Amino acid sequence: MLKRTVVPEELDSLGPDDPSAIRSRRDLQRVHRAMATCSVLTRELGALVGQRAAQASPLRVLELGAGDASLMLRVARTLNSQWPHVQLTLLDQVDLLDAKTRAAYAKLGWEATPMTMDALEWASEQTVQIDLERGEQPAWDLIVANLFLHHFEADNLKRLLAAIACRCSAFVACEPRRSRLALAASHCVGALGACRVTRADAVTSVRAGFCDGELSALWATEPGAWALTERRAACFSHCFTARRVGAAAG
Repeated sequence: MLKRTVVPEELDSLGPDDPSAIRSRRDLQRVHRAMATCSVLTRELGALVGQRAAQASPLRVLELGAGDASLMLRVARTLNSQWPHVQLTLLDQVDLLDAKTRAAYAKLGWEATPMTMDALEWASEQTVQIDLERGEQPAWDLIVANLFLHHFEADNLKRLLAAIACRCSAFVACEPRRSRLALAASHCVGALGACRVTRADAVTSVRAGFCDGELSALWATEPGAWALTERRAACFSHCFTARRVGAAAG
């Protein structure tokens, strides 16, 4: 098994308007297609949350590390018939939601709102344990993280997951799979036309990825409160889902 190694990725050190950052974000859209990320997320989200068409209230969704929100827009277009009304909050350190993307969400009936904040600061905000038996509801029906959790060492990741567990009914994460196959593939992203930053970060992200039950082990909650799944997805991804037992995610 490859040892998990977390080091900063080059894209994170670049300003949002840096030409290399702009190029790398475009590269990531091609990488997502090669990894079938949209299909993986759509399948996991559809199975976890279920049908929403008959529900009058909007589904409340938070995406952590949302970036330019282009991947979630592809997911929204696929799930729109199931989820016609969604209040989507896009958390990232930099607001990259442009007017065109916001309008594309609005056309689907999704209200997209940026939240400019560091994820660990978000995790450090005061949280209150909710009591489902008393009818209390979490802040979000669903929290999503895509290629984001692998940026964190175990201690900070555990803090982040604890905050997530206090604030939602369901959680889905799609992360790099830490395997020799994925590592070999990460050295080949140049074939997609990726720039130097993307090529370097692809290798870094796989080395920081997950396998087996590593995320489940860090999901520290009371026994029996959550149903957890963790498994390989497609060729290069690793999926983790958590659903609050006794509560409908949607």
